[in-house]
Amino acid sequence: EREESGTPRLVVPLLRQDRPEPRSLTTALARAYVHGADVDWTALLPGGRQVELPTYAFQRRRYWLEEDHRAGADPAGLGLSEPGHPLLAAAVRLADDQGVVLTGRLSLRTHPWLADHAIGGTVLFPGAGLVEIALRAGDEVGCPRLEELTLEMPLVIPEEGDVALQVRVGAQDESGWRPVSVHSQAGPDEEWTRHVSGALSQAAVTGPVDLGAWPPPGASPIELDGFY
Repeated sequence: EREESGTPRLVVPLLRQDRPEPRSLTTALARAYVHGADVDWTALLPGGRQVELPTYAFQRRRYWLEEDHRAGADPAGLGLSEPGHPLLAAAVRLADDQGVVLTGRLSLRTHPWLADHAIGGTVLFPGAGLVEIALRAGDEVGCPRLEELTLEMPLVIPEEGDVALQVRVGAQDESGWRPVSVHSQAGPDEEWTRHVSGALSQAAVTGPVDLGAWPPPGASPIELDGFY
């Protein structure tokens, strides 16, 4: 209802035909209280204890410790650096300039495009990808040139789950070259498998090679029948 001045006025029935009297009375007092009426609850509930109610229905206060997921997802929070590569999540420079290790995880869920590179029904990590991550590891230590790379074992991507990836660059030798290798681990209790090994150098990358003559000068063709 509204008063003559137009101000809303609450009218609460104390007795309801279809409800028990105690319930109607307490409901009416509660409605009046939430609309600003001064209710003496100690008189209504002798021996009871009053507690503050939330100001709205969904207000709550949590007492559980919140887990900070960002600390585990941020490489800097773990003392690592972020290589900025879609296949590598973190990098760490080894002490005394002995090299660098880059890590990541591969799966068909996080990298669905890998499923396009299937040989005989088995998804294999592309050889060009191995070259790419080896070069990225070389960039971390100022060795942008890949002098050689030997494929020792194909890197299989499972249909379910993922594999841990590790790219390791070793200490520089007298010639300025650094060894590089790519490893994977299928599970926490599995052995690490080395897939490629090679060498990186600080030599500047030259321009494109003229492939007008095949084989190139100084090279000999090798029969690859039956090999992938």
